[in-house]
Amino acid sequence: YQLFQIEIAKGYGLNEWHEDMKTLLMSAGAKFKNMVFLFPDTQIANETFLEEVSSILNTGEVPNLYQNEDKMEIMEKCSKGANAAGKNGPNEIFAWYVDQCRKNLHVIIAMSPIGSSFRNRVRAFPSL
Repeated sequence: YQLFQIEIAKGYGLNEWHEDMKTLLMSAGAKFKNMVFLFPDTQIANETFLEEVSSILNTGEVPNLYQNEDKMEIMEKCSKGANAAGKNGPNEIFAWYVDQCRKNLHVIIAMSPIGSSFRNRVRAFPSL
């Protein structure tokens, strides 16, 4: 398994987060690497990050993450494997890609149980 962590720096925002998520999901779904995403609570600069990790746990993807050129790249890289599995249309290939992400990605969330932020986050995102 290959470990993946984000590195929060000054100016790290939603755009950088989305680029990191694309890199992580492409490694797991299109390059078929077994990935471990370690996400400690010290790296939660924006609650949206946690919402999107929750979405990955629930559905295997982040909604509206990919632009058209990203989807074309996914189609190119995954069409061979998806076709072998009997998936031919663009939606079927993307669904196959999401299945590969779910199969090859493990998420580790490390949170301190001290304080109210842990309770609030677990209530807000039950899949955690």
